[in-house]
Amino acid sequence: MDIKKVFNAYDTDLRLVETELGELFKSDAPLIPLVGKYLLESGGKRLRPLFLLSSARLAGYKGPDHIILAGIIELIHMASLLHDDVVDGAKIRRGMPAAHSVWGNQVVILVGDFLYSNALKKAVSFRSQRIMEALSEATTSMTEGEILQLQKTSDISITEDEYIKIISAKTGILISAACRIGAILNLCSSPEENALARFGLKSGTAFQMADDILDYMAEENELGKRLGKDIEEGKITLPLIYLFKNASDTEKEEIKLIIENFSEAGLRRVLALFKRYSVLEESLKRAQDIVNEAKAELSVFPDSPERDYMLCLADYAISREK
Repeated sequence: MDIKKVFNAYDTDLRLVETELGELFKSDAPLIPLVGKYLLESGGKRLRPLFLLSSARLAGYKGPDHIILAGIIELIHMASLLHDDVVDGAKIRRGMPAAHSVWGNQVVILVGDFLYSNALKKAVSFRSQRIMEALSEATTSMTEGEILQLQKTSDISITEDEYIKIISAKTGILISAACRIGAILNLCSSPEENALARFGLKSGTAFQMADDILDYMAEENELGKRLGKDIEEGKITLPLIYLFKNASDTEKEEIKLIIENFSEAGLRRVLALFKRYSVLEESLKRAQDIVNEAKAELSVFPDSPERDYMLCLADYAISREK
């Protein structure tokens, strides 16, 4: 199934989510809606809201609350991007200047704080302890994931398990929360709720893994950032972990120097080593394995168009433009 079919199936709901996001950016502080308008106009696929919308529909939910909650999920995601770009010193986000490049770090950090607090304030209005637990766990884990990643900056000794722990916390946990909330809305059984949560965690983890792989394959107009941005920032992702595992001792010393002193020539050398050891192919296979695990989680649900849409969402993690 083509991912466009999934987006078309939820087009009406996604438009309502976009309207809700505009409402969530409203504030008496003029800079907040101004930055909000910039973020909304910069695009984004709204995948996290789509995971919540599709989970709610698969669970059989028929009410209106999934729209607001999908907006809350996206607001939390946007807040994390604002903070991450400041921490990373990123200049580009979705092919446009990062918000802090336009308004400065102080404004952007405070706007990110507003988005987090406003998202949770809106969520409280549902008076659901389980929804609040899902969101609170997600926001806490996301911060922990960022701190763990900072601690591992330029650390080539990072293991694959440590890397997966980081990306599960950074990316997987919010998508997991989105899927769990979809189940909570329709009072699903515990096995169904937990299956959806695990599906979201694994899909989100695979999505981040694929994103990290694409950093070495995609040009800026495809992914919204330039080639090799992660290695320049000292982020040791799966391709580098696999390269270091396969490289000779001499090559390992060379890789360490490239990470410590990034240059375009160094990046070209790393890309050549990736090709020599088929590192990107090995990394994509690992991501595919996680996608397969995610899809298996949905076996507790009967066949339906809604289930097929969610399976397609999982596949999309590693089928994007490379």
